[in-house]
Amino acid sequence: MRFRNALLFVVLAVAWGSAFTAIKAGLEFFPPVLFAAFRYDLAGLLILGYAVYATDRWRPRTREEWVLVGIGGSLMIAAYHAFLFVGEQGTTSAAAAIIVSLSPILTTGFARAFLPDERLTLVGTVGLLVGFVGVGVLSNPDPGNLLNARTVSLFLVFLAAASFALGSVLTRRVNGELPIETMEAWSMLVGAALMHAASLGLAESIGEVRWTTEAVVALLYLVVVASALGFLIYFELLDRLGPIEINLVSYAAPVVAAVTGLAVLGETPTVHTVAGFLLILVGFVLLKRQAIRTEFSRLRAGGGQHG
Repeated sequence: MRFRNALLFVVLAVAWGSAFTAIKAGLEFFPPVLFAAFRYDLAGLLILGYAVYATDRWRPRTREEWVLVGIGGSLMIAAYHAFLFVGEQGTTSAAAAIIVSLSPILTTGFARAFLPDERLTLVGTVGLLVGFVGVGVLSNPDPGNLLNARTVSLFLVFLAAASFALGSVLTRRVNGELPIETMEAWSMLVGAALMHAASLGLAESIGEVRWTTEAVVALLYLVVVASALGFLIYFELLDRLGPIEINLVSYAAPVVAAVTGLAVLGETPTVHTVAGFLLILVGFVLLKRQAIRTEFSRLRAGGGQHG
């Protein structure tokens, strides 16, 4: 079970880390909020079809279930992605992923406020702080010019991270019994509808879209890999691990975003990027030390039995 959780964690980190690069590439062809809405129009329909096929509960029925969908749709889909897509216009895919990697720290604060049973050990707290320092090193802010366009963009991405972290904690407070697929599908559709409304409010137009091959590839990658596959894995791990541990995927995503950003968009990592990644890795190991130790012991024991 631990090995499966670790494998799913890695797949999720790759899917969501590379999504930042796909978003940055697609923003050349789409208005930002409309781009996000299109993404979840398609992903929501795809997952709803899967929910009809794979579950016996393809739609919410009770008040609690609709509340669950409302939280997911408004915070984890609409607010998160609207802020992220607008913010990423003014920064790199790697920088956006770095700011989103604040999500575990924000989730910890929200979890302590709303989920009294969620606690971190002293070493775990140190791990979070080390990760936070790594994020600061990666961001490398200029104290003399904090109100520039880049800073505004990074602040919007920060609001995206806060929205997602709050949503991931609040969903744990609702006693809904919806299948993961059903919750995900309806959250996506509700979130897409909210983003279409926001897009209209921002005077975005479908006439601004340039339907090139690159635009279609970026959209489909976000729909199939980052949205459909990514959120199915996320909700499965959220149910097993809780909001604090699963949001640690945000610490791994910047590594993937940096690599794919370099390969696809020519975004070159800096010395600050490397130093920040190393600090983030140390923070991750401190936070996951028990699971890592347990898994290593299990693998050694298994190797000895087959020796």
